[in-house]
Amino acid sequence: MINCFISTIFRKTFLGFTAACLLTMPAKAQLQVDITRGTVEPLPIAIPEFFGNTPQEIEAGRNIANLISANLERSGLFRPIDRRAFIQQVSSLRVQPRFSDWRQINAQALVAGNVRAQADGRLGVEFRLWDVFGEAQMTGTYSRAAPEGWRRVAHIISDEIYKRITGESGYFDTRIVYISESGPAKRRIKQLSIMDQDGANHRFLTDGRDLVLTPRFSPTAQEITYLSYTAGQPRVYLYNIDTGQKEIIGDFPGMTFAPRFSPDGNKVIMSMAKDGNSEIYTMDVRTRRVRQLTHHPAIDTSPSYAPDGRRIVFNSDRGGSQQLYVMGANGRGVKRISFGAGRYSTPVWSPREDLIAFTKFSSGKFSIGVMQPDGRGERLLANGFLVEGPTWAPNGRILMFFREQPRNGASGGGAKLYSIDLTGHNERLIVTPAGGSDPAWSPLISVDG
Repeated sequence: MINCFISTIFRKTFLGFTAACLLTMPAKAQLQVDITRGTVEPLPIAIPEFFGNTPQEIEAGRNIANLISANLERSGLFRPIDRRAFIQQVSSLRVQPRFSDWRQINAQALVAGNVRAQADGRLGVEFRLWDVFGEAQMTGTYSRAAPEGWRRVAHIISDEIYKRITGESGYFDTRIVYISESGPAKRRIKQLSIMDQDGANHRFLTDGRDLVLTPRFSPTAQEITYLSYTAGQPRVYLYNIDTGQKEIIGDFPGMTFAPRFSPDGNKVIMSMAKDGNSEIYTMDVRTRRVRQLTHHPAIDTSPSYAPDGRRIVFNSDRGGSQQLYVMGANGRGVKRISFGAGRYSTPVWSPREDLIAFTKFSSGKFSIGVMQPDGRGERLLANGFLVEGPTWAPNGRILMFFREQPRNGASGGGAKLYSIDLTGHNERLIVTPAGGSDPAWSPLISVDG
């Protein structure tokens, strides 16, 4: 359990500022990063180790500051300054930043923090974000957590810094579910796996005996729906992350593909092949009632709801080639939105509702791209021998996908996870214990969770 609140004033327990100090500071900091441009020069930010008195507090303070630095640097929008360049000592930051010292090393933003062990065994963590040139506090938080919960505290603080400086919600306090791939190419073992967005706290959720595919989070981030083949029979499962319990929510004949939750979590949408024809269906999670949405002799598959639940994007070859279509949540008003050369697949609606990500195959190569919901503004962000399966960070600014290299006989190749920002810059490898495919990004984890 982590309790957190945002403070807009200085707290005596942290910085001990007097009312006179407050009156001498600018009313509002203006420091901000515009992340809508094609490229962004990373903002220099100073992140000293959080102050602590006891060995436990000092270690936690160091770990929290290091993780905040790693999170912000990985976003591509921030450049943490080498701590060896710092002039002001961490202990004196508890009183007041000497802004001239931080300007001298070209820091535009400064993070100051404090860790204290509480009587109940938890850690109390306070931080302040400062605009160095404006000499003003921008935001601050106070969190309490068990000592082993320091990673979540660091992610929450990272999200707050990202939000305050960019104007967009953060994405650090999230998890990734994906398919871990290991073993020879012809005997590939696939396991349902989960980890924090930075690769920490990795664990396998299935043992690899059954084939698992297309995991997706529920809107609460507490459950996962996925497809599993047992004895050749496709079944859609619901997995509870907290309890480890799983249940079958659908046992379907033929083939079933890519189950996803509706935005309210009450339905699962998927495609099913019956009598050689693939159509789109929804299933009520509580009643298990199935409803068919499309009725067309072509292949309709890979459905994804818009965040408002009113529209669905899917891909179909009803026009003669594999293209993207949008329809109402009731299956009516089908409209084609992609018209570029090549084949389109795996569409997924952005959490911001402004874009649809997709996989495209054209001229012998795969690409990850985005377009507006009406099909305008198509842009390709990443490409390769095989890139596929885009998934959105909850702020709608970062995509994750998997890339596979050509195999050399029975060895080589293998899929790996990557992230890239919406401008097509800052592509990053996501390190996993083995290969990885089919990633799905969780919503932000509840602060009280």
